[in-house]
Amino acid sequence: MLDKDKISRINELAKKAKNEELNHEEKAEQKKLREEYLQNVRKSFKNQFKSMTVVDPNGDDVTPEKVKALKKDSKNKYH
Repeated sequence: MLDKDKISRINELAKKAKNEELNHEEKAEQKKLREEYLQNVRKSFKNQFKSMTVVDPNGDDVTPEKVKALKKDSKNKYH
């Protein structure tokens, strides 16, 4: 997760960009911060996805194979 300072800076740059043009350094900083933010969102989503189990009304595990493969891959990395 990004710290509060980085999120505040992303918002600050976005607000400034709406009112005026950012200089070259600010644009580069904004791009870097946005990419870092997106990486964290993707990682968080993937972790949530890996912990998912789908069960049908009969109680059978119908978790998609792709999700099962992600779980298996993550277990193999840490064992």
